[in-house]
Amino acid sequence: MAIEFKIIEKEHIDLVIPLVQKLNGFELTAAILKGRFAEMITQNYECAVIYDESKLIGVCGLWYCTRHYSGRSVEADHVFIDDDYRGQGLGKKFFDWIYNYVSKKGVETIELNTYVSNHPSHKFYYNEGFNILGYHFLKKL
Repeated sequence: MAIEFKIIEKEHIDLVIPLVQKLNGFELTAAILKGRFAEMITQNYECAVIYDESKLIGVCGLWYCTRHYSGRSVEADHVFIDDDYRGQGLGKKFFDWIYNYVSKKGVETIELNTYVSNHPSHKFYYNEGFNILGYHFLKKL
């Protein structure tokens, strides 16, 4: 394995769509995701990825903002590692890389949401030192 962590170039953002579809159970079409990612890259968004040589195997969106309760912050979003690469410590290494990367940008805190049903992720984030601060509510308009 030749693992590389990096920020994907904006012109290659569409490469993450298949992984994000796996995370969301293919509920979102590639066309919808392509449009949304095209808009996202114009905002305070970057996308960290994991490559095994030339194969894209992991993804984590990074949304930057300043919040009154946490200061300069980044929200980790749509975190996903391909099934074949789980259980090998890549999540820990990926987040260590992310912590280092965003710290150099002056970020003070990292936040994230995880699906209620994704119990393995809850254990992972607890082990990473995350605490539950509140609930995330969503209303479709």
